Amino acid sequence: MKTCRQITGALVGLMVVMTGTSVGRAAEIRVLSTHAALEVLSELGPRFERASGHTLSFSYDPANVIKRQIESGAAFDVAIITRSAIDELTKEGKILPDTRATIGRSGLGVAVRKGAPKPDIGTVESFKQALLAAKSVIRSTDGTSGLYFERLLERLGIADAMKGKLRLGPSGRVAEFVARGEVEVAVQQVSELLPVAGAEFVGPFPAEVQLYTVFAAGVGTQARDPKAAKALVEFLTRPDALPVIRSKGLEPLPE
Repeated sequence: MKTCRQITGALVGLMVVMTGTSVGRAAEIRVLSTHAALEVLSELGPRFERASGHTLSFSYDPANVIKRQIESGAAFDVAIITRSAIDELTKEGKILPDTRATIGRSGLGVAVRKGAPKPDIGTVESFKQALLAAKSVIRSTDGTSGLYFERLLERLGIADAMKGKLRLGPSGRVAEFVARGEVEVAVQQVSELLPVAGAEFVGPFPAEVQLYTVFAAGVGTQARDPKAAKALVEFLTRPDALPVIRSKGLEPLPE
């Protein structure tokens, strides 16, 4: 018959195998993340905490803002931002190279207030006309989607016509302004439009003008517990995380 000490030792060993850490060494993992991954983290984060014993703290901002924060010395353990920004920060010595992992990609889309008529955006021309017909359109100020949309208006030849109706949203989900009836049309990452209550997803940008942004995670070179931080990145990229990632508007991609 096994003693209590033997049984306890076996359980500890099992938890080490499952979580990659030792019992009694729970860490707080500081995560800087783009809003595009907020819904994924809201579901998978608690699962990771329960499985590992670690705790997570989150700060959400546009990827470009987070990159500037990290370059200015912000403390963090894991960053979840655009893949290009992760790679640049790796070259700058801010991210551990062997911890980088792709989470998924998101295209850009359009949302209107729930119950409002959905404009036709199936072709580039109809998309263009829908923008011109809208009384107001909101985009993010610093986010990848907003900066691209500004250039797209120039490309479509309607930048001047849109000046009087274009609004710049703060950090976060700009479709919330649509849900409150303050703006008619919202433009942002699909993964940021889908969860907004009171707003309705119209559809993605036409393929000819679509922009897919790949989001990735990486562990900071100054992480307090690199092993625990890497365990989070690995947890987010496990096969059983893929259904959650898809359901939140992100498309999983192979490394």
